[in-house]
Amino acid sequence: MTAAAVRAALRRIAATTFVSLVLAFFALPMLWLASAPFDADPRINVSLPSFTLANFRVLMDDPYALRSLRNSAVLAAGTAAVVVVSAALAAYALSRVRLPGRDVLLYLLLLLSSIITGTAAMVPIFLLATQLHLVDSHLGVVLVLSGGLLPTAIFLLKDFTDATPASYEEAARVFGASPLQTLRHVVVPVIRPGLAMVGIWTVAQVWGDFLMPFLLLRDPDKAPASVIMYTFYTEGGQPDLALIGAFSLLYSVPVVAMYLLVSRRYGFRFHGGIKR
Repeated sequence: MTAAAVRAALRRIAATTFVSLVLAFFALPMLWLASAPFDADPRINVSLPSFTLANFRVLMDDPYALRSLRNSAVLAAGTAAVVVVSAALAAYALSRVRLPGRDVLLYLLLLLSSIITGTAAMVPIFLLATQLHLVDSHLGVVLVLSGGLLPTAIFLLKDFTDATPASYEEAARVFGASPLQTLRHVVVPVIRPGLAMVGIWTVAQVWGDFLMPFLLLRDPDKAPASVIMYTFYTEGGQPDLALIGAFSLLYSVPVVAMYLLVSRRYGFRFHGGIKR
């Protein structure tokens, strides 16, 4: 074996070892998440659990645990609906209507939404929600989260809309289609991958958001899972790892199910409604 072949083999071994260590580092939390919910006495390590379902029975008896998952689903679905519909309309208008400074305006909205985050603007947001009587309301949280996510969603969908040939819309208008009919029956089928991507991204953002629901929702019955998770502490102020592990598993299932569903239903095989 030549020296070059030896060096190549050593490089492959080193690369394989490095990748294996990185994968192991990221796999450890997943192993803990899979084992801790079924462990009678979980700790911050990965070990064979003392199998039990008592952690889940305690969660079932908690008056807020399962209700919080439903609240998270309501907030995620409501925000996704508002963001996808509003972003599709705005992106279509910005793509087809020539306005002076259109691109500059879009980039400014995207930039400002990245700089002025919810943390920086939480005081004026809370004051505005108070004046509009939206505190302790799911609608208030949906509107606030939608406002924060819309600039990025519009920016993403505009690229998809720009790629749609205008000749499709011109053909629809020749047959008497209105602008909304053209958007619904011609543009939307073509940009469905973009709409699906924005919807999934919105759900993921809302599902894990803590600050705005914690700030705007006073009633524990309306709190989402991201807020209720922070209540699983012992009387001594220590985190109850058994309940947190069990609840984290339940909390992760909808996101994983959504990923598998979208990957199977859409994935790379999902194409527009008009054949090119």
